[in-house]
Amino acid sequence: MPGWNSLERYWQDVRYALRMMRRAPGFTSVAVLSLALGIGANTAIFSLINTVILRRLPVAQPECLVELLTRLRDEPHYNWFSGRQYQYFLDNNHVFSGLIGMTRPPNAGGVWFRVRTAGTEAEHVDGAYVTGNYFTVLGVKPAVGRLIGPEDDHPGVPAPVAVVSWSFWKDRFNLDPSILGRRIVVEDVPVTIVGVAARGFTGLQPESRQEVWLPSDRSSLMLVGRLKSGVSLQQARAEMAVLLQRTIEKTRFGSVTKFEMEPAGAGLSAVRDRYGRPLLVLMAVVGLLLMVACTNVASLLLARGAARQREMAIRVSLGATRIRLVRQAITESLLLSGAGALLGVALGQLGVRALVRIVANGRLWEPIHLHVSLDAQVLLFTAGVAAATGLLFGLAPAWRAWATTPASAMRDAGRAGETRVRRLFGKSLVAAQVALSLVLLAAAGLFVSRLSRIYSDLGFERDHVLLVTLDPSHSGYQRAQLAQPYRELLDRLQTIPGVRSATLSGVTPISGLGANRDATVEGYQPRPGELRNLAENWVAPKYFETFRTPLLAGRDFRFDDEGRPRVAIINRTMARHYFGDASPIGKHVLFDHEDKPYEIVGVVGDTKYQQVGLSTGSLIYMNAFQEGHLGPRFSIRTSGPPTAIGREVRRLVQEVAKTLVVDQMRTLEDQVDGDIVPERLMGMLSRLFGALGSLLAAVGVYGLLAYTVTRRINEIGVRMALGATPADVIRMVLREALAVVSAGLLIGVPLAMWGKRLAASMIPGLQVSFAASLALGAAAMIAVALIAAWLPARRAACVDPMEALRHE
Repeated sequence: MPGWNSLERYWQDVRYALRMMRRAPGFTSVAVLSLALGIGANTAIFSLINTVILRRLPVAQPECLVELLTRLRDEPHYNWFSGRQYQYFLDNNHVFSGLIGMTRPPNAGGVWFRVRTAGTEAEHVDGAYVTGNYFTVLGVKPAVGRLIGPEDDHPGVPAPVAVVSWSFWKDRFNLDPSILGRRIVVEDVPVTIVGVAARGFTGLQPESRQEVWLPSDRSSLMLVGRLKSGVSLQQARAEMAVLLQRTIEKTRFGSVTKFEMEPAGAGLSAVRDRYGRPLLVLMAVVGLLLMVACTNVASLLLARGAARQREMAIRVSLGATRIRLVRQAITESLLLSGAGALLGVALGQLGVRALVRIVANGRLWEPIHLHVSLDAQVLLFTAGVAAATGLLFGLAPAWRAWATTPASAMRDAGRAGETRVRRLFGKSLVAAQVALSLVLLAAAGLFVSRLSRIYSDLGFERDHVLLVTLDPSHSGYQRAQLAQPYRELLDRLQTIPGVRSATLSGVTPISGLGANRDATVEGYQPRPGELRNLAENWVAPKYFETFRTPLLAGRDFRFDDEGRPRVAIINRTMARHYFGDASPIGKHVLFDHEDKPYEIVGVVGDTKYQQVGLSTGSLIYMNAFQEGHLGPRFSIRTSGPPTAIGREVRRLVQEVAKTLVVDQMRTLEDQVDGDIVPERLMGMLSRLFGALGSLLAAVGVYGLLAYTVTRRINEIGVRMALGATPADVIRMVLREALAVVSAGLLIGVPLAMWGKRLAASMIPGLQVSFAASLALGAAAMIAVALIAAWLPARRAACVDPMEALRHE
C-alpha cells in the first residue's frame, strides 16, 4: 500500500501539472516551443554525428580495423598503395591478422560501375574491386551462395565473377533465389553472380551504397588491416612505417612520404573526414542554443512561480511538505521538457532530411547515400537531453518552492514588492541568455565571413556557367577525330541565344587537377631536393574568358595556334616562383622526356581546382586544339540562368555527332557549392541558430520586463503621482533593459573570443576578422533587447496612478 500511495501522489502531481499547463496556454506554448527548437536542433545534429562518426560498420569486431594512409608533406593523406606494396605488407607484417585491399571503379571519377542486367539499359552502380580475402577478413557472411575468395583473386587476371548486395538482389531480381549463375555486364565485361552479401553490408564507406564487388587485379589498392589481439595502434603504426619505407623507391617523394594509420571501425569515410569537425562545432553551437532555451524557460517559470506564491503558501499551511512542493515543481518542468522533446524529435526529423539533402549534394564523383535514422542511440540521447533540461530549468522554481515561507508569502501576496535577491537572479538568467546569444551571433558572423572569403578567393566567377561532360567512349571516334566535331560544337553552342562564350578543357575549377609532370623552366635553377612537377590543364580558346579568370599579361590561346610552335599560359603562382618580378613572356618550359618546349605567351590569375581550402600551386595551361589533347568537359557562360539552355545543348550535341552522349550536366555554382558543403552548412545553420537564440533572448527580456512592470505597478504609480512623466517611466524601463543586456555582453564577449579560438583549433583555415562579427552581434543584441523592452515600457507609461495606488 505505501508503494501504491506513492504512485498515486505522483499521478496527482502529473494531473495537477497538466491542469496548470492547460490553464496557461500562452506560457505553455512558448516554453514547449523554445525547448523543442533547442532539443530538435540537438537531435538533428547528433543524428548526423551518430551516422558519420559513431556508428560502427556491420562487420565482425569493427574496433580492430585500421586504415593505412600516406601523406606527402602538407598535402591531405591518401589511402593508395601499389599491388607490390600490398603483397610485401601481407608477407612481412607481424601486427595484422588480415590485410585487405579494394579499388573503386575506374570510370566516372572512380565511383561507378556501368552495369547492365538482362533486358535493361546500362546504369551507374556504386561498387569496388576487392582482394580475395576481403569478405573473410571482415567477417561478412553470404546471404545466398558464396563470396569472393582467394580462388577468384589472381593478380593480373581477375576471375569473371561478381558478388552483389542484398539491396541489388532485391531491387533488380526481386529476391529471386535463382540469382546464382546469372550473368550481368559490368564495364562491358560479362561476369557471373556467385553470391549475395549479408543484408545491411554496403562496403567500408558508410556514405556510399556499394552494390557490386569484383575481384581486384591488384594494380593499386586502398588498404585496411585487422589488428591482432593485443597489438596496439601505436605498435602497428611503428612497424608499418618501417615496411613502407622499404617499399618506397629512391625518388624525390621517398624522403618526404610519411606513414599514418587511423581507426577504421566507422569505415573509410570521406564524409567523416570532411564533416566530422564541422559537425562537432555545430554540436557545440546547438548546445548553446539549448542553454538559451533552458534559461528562457527557467526565467518564465520563475516569473510564473512568483505569481503562485500565495498558492504555495496556502498549500504549505494546509500541510504540504517542502519536498512535495519541490516534486511538484520538478514534475511540471519535466512535463514541459517531455512535450518539448516530442515536438523536438519531429522537428529534428525534418532537420535531418534537409541536412542529408544538402550533404548529398556533393561532388559528382562522390555520391553520398547517408542512411540517417532515429535509432535507439539517438532516442536515448534525446531522452537524456530532455531529462537534463527539465531538471536544469526546474531547479530555480523548485528552490523557490523549497524556500516558501507561509507567513511572509501570505503577507506579501497583495504587495508588489519582491526581494532584491530574486530580482537579481531573474536578471542574471536573462543576462546569461544575452551572453549565449551573443556567442551564437558572433559564430554566425564568423562562419558567414569565412564563406564569403571562400567565394571571393576562387579565382573565377561561379555564376552563369553550365558544365557539360560528354562521353565519347562509345562514340566510335578516335581521339584524333574529335577535333572537328568538338570545334563545330563550340561554334554552334555560341549561337544559342543568351550564350556569351563556350570552351572545353580537361578539368574545370573545383573538379580536381589533371596530370602533373616534371619540367625544366628556362632561366630557373632548382634548389637541391626541390620538386620540379607542374600541374597541367589542356584548355581551348576562350577558357579564361568563360570562367572570368583575369589575364594578367600576354595573350589567350587562339585556334590558329594549331600547326605552330607550342604555346602555354601559366598562373600567377608559377610566374612568381620561377621568374619573380621579371616577365615570363617568351620564356620556355620543357617537360621531361619531350624534345619540344612550350613558349609562355600569357599569365593568368590563380584558380582553385582542388578543394577550396587547398592552394593550386604552379599550374601550366596548354592549347587543347594545338596537339589534340581534347577533354570532354564543355563550359558555357550565359547571360541568364544556365540551366535554361540545357535542352538546346543536348539537341546540338545530337545534331553535331549523334554517337556522342551527354554524360553529366550541372552548373559551376552547384559544383562549387558541392565542394564546400561543410562551410555552407556551418554558415547556414549558424545564421539560423543565431537568429533563434536572439529570438529566445528577446522573449526572455520581454518576459522579465513585463513581469517587473507588473510587480512594480504600485511603485510606478507613486512615481507618476509625484510628477514623473510617461517619458521618464519609459526611460527607466529601457535603462533596466540596457543594464541587463550590457551585463550579458560583458560576459558574452570573452566567451565568444574563447569560442573563436576553440573553433579555429578544430577547423583549419578559420582565420577571418572576428572584431566585426562581434561588434555586429553586440549591436544586434542591443537592438533586439530595445525592441523587446518597448512594449513593457509603453505599458508602464500608461499606468493610471490612482489605479496603481489603490492596490497598495
